[in-house]
Amino acid sequence: MSGEGKKEIQLEIGHVLFIDLVGYSKFSINDQHAAVEQLNRVVRASEQFQQAETASRLLKIPTGDGMALVFYTSPEAPVQCAVEIGRSLKQYPRLQVRMGIHSGPVSGVLDVNERANLAGAGMNIAQRVMDCGDAGHILLSKRVAEDLETHEKWRPLLHDLGSCEVKHGMRVAVVNLYADQFGNPKLPLKLAAQSRRTRMRWAAMTTTLLALAAIVGGIAIFSRNRAQSTLAASEKSIAVLPFANLSEDKANAYFAEGIQDEILTRLSKIADLKVISRTSTQHYKSTPGNLPEIAKQLGVAYILEGSVQKSGDAVRVNVQLIKAANDSHLWADTFDRKLIDVFFVESEVARAIAEKLRVHLTGQEEQVIAAKPTENVEAYDAYLRGLAYNLKTATTPANSLGAQKYLREAVRLDPKFAVAWALLSYVDARGYLQLTLQPTTALREEARQAAETALTLQPNLGEALMAMGYYRYACLKDYDTAVRYFEQARQSLPNSSRIPESLAYLERRRNQWDRSESYFNEAERLDPRNVSLLTQHAQSYICRRQFPEAVRKLDQVLDIVPDDLDTLVQKASIAQAVGDLPQAAILLAPLHPAPNNPGALETQVYQAILERHPEQVIPRLKEILAKPDPGLGYYNGELRFWLGWAQEVGGDHAAADESWRQARTELKSLLKEQPENFVVIGDLALINMGLGDKTAAFSLAERAMRVIPLEKDALHGPIPIEIFARVAARLGEPDRAIAALQKLLSIPSTGPLASNAPITPALLRLDPMFDPLRQDPRFDKLLASPGQNDATH
Repeated sequence: MSGEGKKEIQLEIGHVLFIDLVGYSKFSINDQHAAVEQLNRVVRASEQFQQAETASRLLKIPTGDGMALVFYTSPEAPVQCAVEIGRSLKQYPRLQVRMGIHSGPVSGVLDVNERANLAGAGMNIAQRVMDCGDAGHILLSKRVAEDLETHEKWRPLLHDLGSCEVKHGMRVAVVNLYADQFGNPKLPLKLAAQSRRTRMRWAAMTTTLLALAAIVGGIAIFSRNRAQSTLAASEKSIAVLPFANLSEDKANAYFAEGIQDEILTRLSKIADLKVISRTSTQHYKSTPGNLPEIAKQLGVAYILEGSVQKSGDAVRVNVQLIKAANDSHLWADTFDRKLIDVFFVESEVARAIAEKLRVHLTGQEEQVIAAKPTENVEAYDAYLRGLAYNLKTATTPANSLGAQKYLREAVRLDPKFAVAWALLSYVDARGYLQLTLQPTTALREEARQAAETALTLQPNLGEALMAMGYYRYACLKDYDTAVRYFEQARQSLPNSSRIPESLAYLERRRNQWDRSESYFNEAERLDPRNVSLLTQHAQSYICRRQFPEAVRKLDQVLDIVPDDLDTLVQKASIAQAVGDLPQAAILLAPLHPAPNNPGALETQVYQAILERHPEQVIPRLKEILAKPDPGLGYYNGELRFWLGWAQEVGGDHAAADESWRQARTELKSLLKEQPENFVVIGDLALINMGLGDKTAAFSLAERAMRVIPLEKDALHGPIPIEIFARVAARLGEPDRAIAALQKLLSIPSTGPLASNAPITPALLRLDPMFDPLRQDPRFDKLLASPGQNDATH
């Protein structure tokens, strides 16, 4: 359809009902016409259809073998319409119909014949939800079901089916809607087939295990008598679920979280006991009903549940130890203490669990479990508040600042509080590395002083050794020394997933990607549902351009936190990297990232730029930058760069120059405070490139490469190289641009833009910044290179 034949309709949220005649292609032509006419009569007879049509809040799109109805009233409208249609269809058993419903963005066009057509994520996902079903099914997306769950009339009719794999490997979470008078209660064949494939894989594994059992059976008989006095190693395993906050003041939730984590921390220091990290248990409720299934997911034999009630300086802690296999209570107790004595509760619980599970405690472990970290109640309260921020799922600027604030208060109140000093150092160093705190010299110095203070107070404290190792890794890139501290910390923290996790991060920066992979696997055994860990593992696959493996790892995250915005953005970034812009659009369109989530915002802007239609994102960027958040630091200037790029691609060069000049002014002043912030240096290089200042752009790109050389950091070292390649491509240096791109495509790589996907042949083909190279035969060779393969050299 030609561009001048279109009349644009404004983007809106539509509530879409897709209807499909099952087996339509097998009908005779006469039967097809008859079936469509009968279906049209049934649909038009629906009260919900008539109401929306009368109010001009309905758009009808024929699809040949069915239709799509887009309601602009409420999320309930398409569901109520589907129910009415489902009831009516009981009178026409020959009409085999399936329906799918989703709410999301839709945009429409009127063609030259004034016929309506629609596109957008709302339409695409509704159709894919419908495609998961069979005749009679009314399937809803998870988003629609969550809207309905708040209404009592709908709740009993909703039946969660989990996720279904659809086109391009995408998975959609679907919910079945049925009652006696409508719908289909049977499991859809597509989901049943997925379940069978899973069972077949398990069956194959079982056969292998049975063969192995036959081989080792004789050994088991020999050793059985020797093992009778102790539990099997797998039995010495426990997960501590979130403690319920029973305090009248719900603001005391941090206290319940802290007590849970302190008990878990003491247990994790027992070498003879496997303890699952808190990051894997925090997604469960405090008293879930399916303990055997949870234990299976976490790989443990026992579960500890608890609750905390705090009133003034009085604390009640209730705990119960449960054997997950038969959901039986092994031990329970209630502790009433003053706040100052809460440490003894944590120690008593840890000792009781060790006794019940017949776990061996060394003398050193006895001392560690009984240790009292501080005598100052106010300092401990501040520590628990800081700990609660540190334990949140996302490492955001807000969470980092919250943790830092309370931990500073804790060590001010008790300068001898070694654990608080150690955690403060870790928060500072992580913020310095991940740029969730402004990476100033003062921040780096505080991280060092805090780690040194913790070690001076308690030289053998595992947390202090861990903090010093992390400071050496994150702030100094002194990898060899960091490894020595991490290995020392292992002796005191045998169940800490953070140590192998940190080693995984360290080794990939040393360009030891296979070794990093083994550390990721070790960390995941201790922390199998840690979404941050799984996401970083996926990021390693992305760097190596192992995109299918990355998608599978991100799907694991979505199984734990369905519809997580940052994970969906990461999947969209992968789709962009492989050149699948329609799939990226489907993932990004329903998302509404907050202004303090610049990575997600920039990925949406990059999508519009890759599509060469940036006009849709410019108003949003202007709205955010009209009231910039000071807490975001350099991100505000970076967003102005993106605004300028979008304006330039859209043809408004004067506006682009103005945006870039303002961004340059903002970032130059920040660079004085953060002279080694390679991201700010890179942003300034691209801004000067846009403004045509060749000398400044190349000088800044080369400066960024000196600040973070590839030889010192294999993870982020490629970022300034790509900046250099972009500057060279744009400013008339094709030889230098091609050489840099050849280098990047041959190594694992992190990119400088949006969600940090590496450069790929697909992105080179789509990204307008490389347009000046399109007539160069060497560039054509890059486009044909196997850039999606694992680059490990």
